[in-house]
Amino acid sequence: MSQFRLTQISDTHLARRLTTLTENFHRVSEYIDATRPDLVVNTGDLAFDVPTSPDDLAFARTLHAALPVPCRHVPGNHDIGDNPTVVGPAPSDPATEGARQNFLSVIGEDRWRFDAAGWCFIGLNSLIMNTGLASEVEQFDWLASELARTGGKPVALFIHKPFYLDTPEDPEFEESAIRYVPQPARRRLIEMFNAIDLRLVASGHVHQRRDFTYGRVRHVWAPSAGFIMSDKRQERIALKETGLVEYRFAPDSFEVRHVRAPGQIDIDLDSLLKR
Repeated sequence: MSQFRLTQISDTHLARRLTTLTENFHRVSEYIDATRPDLVVNTGDLAFDVPTSPDDLAFARTLHAALPVPCRHVPGNHDIGDNPTVVGPAPSDPATEGARQNFLSVIGEDRWRFDAAGWCFIGLNSLIMNTGLASEVEQFDWLASELARTGGKPVALFIHKPFYLDTPEDPEFEESAIRYVPQPARRRLIEMFNAIDLRLVASGHVHQRRDFTYGRVRHVWAPSAGFIMSDKRQERIALKETGLVEYRFAPDSFEVRHVRAPGQIDIDLDSLLKR
């Protein structure tokens, strides 16, 4: 395969009771049906909030299974719980092995690797990092093994939380600790990926569309496919809009296109919570 077309969606936050989010997902699904990429990747928060509404994940599975092309997923904090951090209070819904196992049983694998168009594609579960769970150790061991056999191919990583705001040296404070891959797992990840030809880190979580390059690595933050958050609720870092991201990979190169599905609307989280 000389080219590989991939569409990234993220933070769909699906729930039976939130029909406006379902409508946004239907617009995304129609767009995917029209464009027919080789693969769709959802970079986490498939469900609105599994800790408080376990059925949300089953509902998300049903809608993703109806997509007209194959789909892979990595979990988000609203799917399995959030990371412990060095700074700030413990999360109200920490990631647990039970929640991870629930994701595996309902959605499928939480980490993966495949090759296409001369590239190595890797998906990671960022929410078990810093937990001390056996699955965290297993994932790091698995990642080391996979990176050792990339064979010099460029690597594209798909993960829920971005690595950092601007640089690996960004200081960690309470808000940033929950927004990005927390320390010390972040440092370990960066060191592992520095040893290979990492070209892309594609993430979600922040609900803002951003695209920047640090060193040789392009960092693409996919916006939420479901809703935006007001500036009062969340600091504005980049563009707040719903949408998705399209990629076209060819041997040793790739293109990125930021798009919105026709009919997709910017639903504000505050309006959802008032219902």
